[in-house]
Amino acid sequence: MDAYDKGPGTRREERPDAPAAPPPASPGHDAPARPVPAPASPLPADPGHDAPAQAPLAPAGVAALSLPYRIAAALALAVVALAACVHLGMVFLHVAPANVLTKEHGKEVDDWIYPEFEQNWKLFAPNPLQQNIDVQARAELRTPDGAARTTGWYDLSALDGAAIDGNLLPSHTQQNELRRAWDFYVTSHDGRNRPAGLRGALSEDYLRRVAALRLDRAHAAKSGERVESVQVRSRTTNVPPPKWSGERVGTAPVYHRLPWWPLPDGEAAGEVAR
Repeated sequence: MDAYDKGPGTRREERPDAPAAPPPASPGHDAPARPVPAPASPLPADPGHDAPAQAPLAPAGVAALSLPYRIAAALALAVVALAACVHLGMVFLHVAPANVLTKEHGKEVDDWIYPEFEQNWKLFAPNPLQQNIDVQARAELRTPDGAARTTGWYDLSALDGAAIDGNLLPSHTQQNELRRAWDFYVTSHDGRNRPAGLRGALSEDYLRRVAALRLDRAHAAKSGERVESVQVRSRTTNVPPPKWSGERVGTAPVYHRLPWWPLPDGEAAGEVAR
């Protein structure tokens, strides 16, 4: 029981666990509101009792199927994966350069690819050239006295190669004009030099003009002479195989000679006055 002294100057004895008394309010001011005690923290869980266990998740996907269905799904997936691997392997062999497998099983590869999975491109294309093709040309000239003269063969490919050799920035014309002109002609004509449609006639005009221009640059016609017609041929030689290869190819040159092409009026590039 607390005892209070009623005389002035007396002091109240406080219990250690008693709450502190609020300070007296100053005259003329409202008394401050008493602070609201914070709610008591919840009691810790009783360590003797475990938390309620969560319900296990239900299986989904293939795991939700019964054992026979899971076996059937696994077999179907294995068949699809095997078919995909076989198809990718066949396509790879079809577009890859010639190798031992394609030489031994080329028919099986073609039977798988054609006609549904036909490919019109080659892996690592363009295939490295295994032949050297030189385009050559000569001219039939008319001399000032009216006589005819035929020049020797000018190796136009060698002239282009000499212009490119040592040139850090060769032009597109030096690298591709003559080669593309010859390829254009070969792909638009048959083995007897017969044109296939309008592209064949166009390729003849293009190759004839390229040859006439190159002969003019090589000064095939001398002063006062006029170029009346040109003739083009190709000289093809096989690149020798490496020593470790078992291949045997002939190295003798093969020539493909085209007919003489008269130059139309105004196209005689060799007609110069020197």
